[in-house]
Amino acid sequence: MKKIISLLFIYAFLTSCSVNKPLTIDDDAIKNKFASRITAAELKTKLYILASDVFEGRRTGEKGTKLAANYIVNYYKHIGIKPLKGYDNYLQEIPEEFFQGRSNASSQNIMAFIPGSEIPEEIIVISAHYDHLGKKGEIIYYGADDDASGTSAVMQIAEAFQEAKKLGHGPKRSILFLNFTGEEEGLFGSKYYTSHPIFPLENTVVNLNIDMVGRVDEKHKDNPNFIYLIGADKLSSELHNLSEAVNKKYTQLEFDYTYNDENDPNRFYYRSDHYNFAKNNIPVIFYFNGVHEDYHQPTDTPDKINYEILAKRAQLIFYTAWEIANRKERLIVDEK
Repeated sequence: MKKIISLLFIYAFLTSCSVNKPLTIDDDAIKNKFASRITAAELKTKLYILASDVFEGRRTGEKGTKLAANYIVNYYKHIGIKPLKGYDNYLQEIPEEFFQGRSNASSQNIMAFIPGSEIPEEIIVISAHYDHLGKKGEIIYYGADDDASGTSAVMQIAEAFQEAKKLGHGPKRSILFLNFTGEEEGLFGSKYYTSHPIFPLENTVVNLNIDMVGRVDEKHKDNPNFIYLIGADKLSSELHNLSEAVNKKYTQLEFDYTYNDENDPNRFYYRSDHYNFAKNNIPVIFYFNGVHEDYHQPTDTPDKINYEILAKRAQLIFYTAWEIANRKERLIVDEK
């Protein structure tokens, strides 16, 4: 407690010496304090719940997805993030017909919101899809990496930002934590949000999308300290440069841009929820660990997740979001 009080005193002294000083270069102790809330143990607890038998593979429109949505909503309530005005249940309802026959019922995006202290009209979206493939007969497709890993990361990043806010260090820009449904069926959750946005899309600064961040692929088996980045330079060179600088300073992961190549046959840039933001000229980063032998198989289970590297990747995204939320100027869109 004395250490925390000392840090807060030092921060108060420094900010009193420089009016409107941006929370970037000189506030490392504060950022590190809240980034440390993102731990392997916390992520493991959440991921084992999300990828449990109870949620039956979380297929869009089915019972397991609704149970998972309840779990995520209750978590946001527990950590004290309030719902958006008019969305008291934290849910954006998507009607069944929107899924074009790929869901047997309506489904929901989940929204948790921390308003900005100085520039609240500008929105940072941190997202992951919480749906997966469900059951085939009695076989459950658990979707631990795809995408309980990203969902757990979004939840833990939200907690870190909420703790910062409670202690007087809330973000200057607003942050919307979005857990999408319907990704596996065709990016429907993000498509619905971007066609029925809660906030004007022109006010959305960036989408940091997290889809499969808990494993190590064959290419990196001897060096798990990596992450694939996709899309960071496609709409904003400033975002790319900021991302590189944040990683160099705080997390020192190896950034692999293999799948960022327009000529890559996998075309991952077009295959996760960030793409519906990019289509609307919103800068994006897609965080990804690559595919593995358990991709879209029932063997994608929680025991195969590397929780230490998952925590480090989630911390990277936290630091990146913190910089974007608190910098003086909005990110510039300079690439088309």
